[in-house]
Amino acid sequence: MQLETFISDLLYRYECVIVPDFGAFLTERQSATVNETTNSFYPPRKIIAFNEQIQNNDGLLARYIADVEKIPFEVAVKKIKKRVKVLKSYLTQGETISFHNIGEIIFNAEGKIVFEPSYSLNYLTDAFGLSQFESEVVTREVHKETVAAIEEVTPITITQEKRTATGSSTNKGYLKYAAVALIALTLGGVMASKYYVGEIEAHNQLAQRKAALQLETKIQEATFSLNPLPAVTLNVTKQTGNYHIVAGAFRVEDNCDKKVAQLKADGFSARKIGANRYGLHQVAYASYESRLEALKALRSIKTSHNKDAWLLVQKLD
Repeated sequence: MQLETFISDLLYRYECVIVPDFGAFLTERQSATVNETTNSFYPPRKIIAFNEQIQNNDGLLARYIADVEKIPFEVAVKKIKKRVKVLKSYLTQGETISFHNIGEIIFNAEGKIVFEPSYSLNYLTDAFGLSQFESEVVTREVHKETVAAIEEVTPITITQEKRTATGSSTNKGYLKYAAVALIALTLGGVMASKYYVGEIEAHNQLAQRKAALQLETKIQEATFSLNPLPAVTLNVTKQTGNYHIVAGAFRVEDNCDKKVAQLKADGFSARKIGANRYGLHQVAYASYESRLEALKALRSIKTSHNKDAWLLVQKLD
C-alpha cells in the first residue's frame, strides 16, 4: 500500500497528518515571497515538515483509507502498521524513503530522521492556479537628472527687449487696428457657427419625423403569418452537493468557459462554481452529495485525467 497518496490528499485539508508509530507530516502557511537577487516571485504555499516525536494514532489516516477503499477501520490500521514496518526497515538499511509530492526521509549519521520537503506541489488550495515566475529588472528613467545637468552647464537668461520711441508709437497704432479686426472676426464666426448648428438641428428633426412616418406606414400595411412552433421539452439535471472536484481556476473568465467546454467534450458534467477569494474563476468536473462518492471520483480522475485535481468542500449559493 502506498501511503503517500492518502497523505497527499489529506494535506490539502489538514495541518497535521499522523502516520502511527512513524511520525507526523505538518504544514504551515507561508506568505508570498520575492527573491530580490533572482527577481523571482513565489505564491503563498504550505510548507511541509516532519516530526518523528508525534506518533500517536489519531485515526485520521486510517479512517480516510477505510472510506476510500471501503474496508473496516481495523483492517486499515493493520495495513498502516505493515507498511510502517517496511519503511522502518528501509531506513535502518540506509535507504532513502521518497514520498511522492511530499518529500524524502533518511537516517543521518547520528541515527536521527532527516526530512527534505518537496516543493513540486502546492497544498494551499487558496493559491490554486498561481505559479512561480521571474520578472525582468526594472530600469528607472534618468531624463530628469540629464536635464538638470544640462541646465547647470548652460543657464538660460532672459533679456529685456529694447524699443525705440518712434517704433513704440507705431506699434501701438498697429495693435489698435489689429484688435478691432480680431473682435469683428470673432463675432462673425460665432454668429455663423450658431446659424450652422441651427440648420443641422432642423435637418435632423425633419429626417427623424420622415423616418417615423415611414415606419408607421410600413407597420400598418404589413400582414403577419405566425405559425406556432412545436413544443420542445428539455430535461436539465441540476448538479447539487457540497463536494466539488476542481479542475482548475482561471483569472480570465473566457479561459474558464473554454475549460468547461473542453471537459464536457471529454464526457464530464463540468460547470463553473464561482470565483474564490482571489478572484479566480473555478471549474469543477462535477459535484456530489456524498463525500465517499466524491472521493471515489477524485481518485479516478487523478489516475486517468488530471493528477492535480482536488476536492473542494463548500456550500454554493
